[in-house]
Amino acid sequence: MVGHSETINRSWLIRGYDSTTLIYEKLVPIGCYSNEQMQSLLKALTAKAGLSNDEIVGAYAKRGTRLHNVHLDVKWAGPHGPLSCRSNPHFTAEFTSKT
Repeated sequence: MVGHSETINRSWLIRGYDSTTLIYEKLVPIGCYSNEQMQSLLKALTAKAGLSNDEIVGAYAKRGTRLHNVHLDVKWAGPHGPLSCRSNPHFTAEFTSKT
């Protein structure tokens, strides 16, 4: 069961920052979240931590419309790099083997 133990040891490391100050950190098993679910989670954490209702409404508006903003856009920092939802506060998630 080598594959099974590798899955258990791999995790998402979720961190939240207010500017450069760490405000949140949580290690969760990688199997609990798909990539899409992790993106949604980062959006929710970012919205809860620092966006107004109007900013959240704008983040979900169609791109190119007057209402749209990029507060909840999630980016990959490369093929194996961390996900990040850049606003302030902002949240990141990366794969790790920490226990």
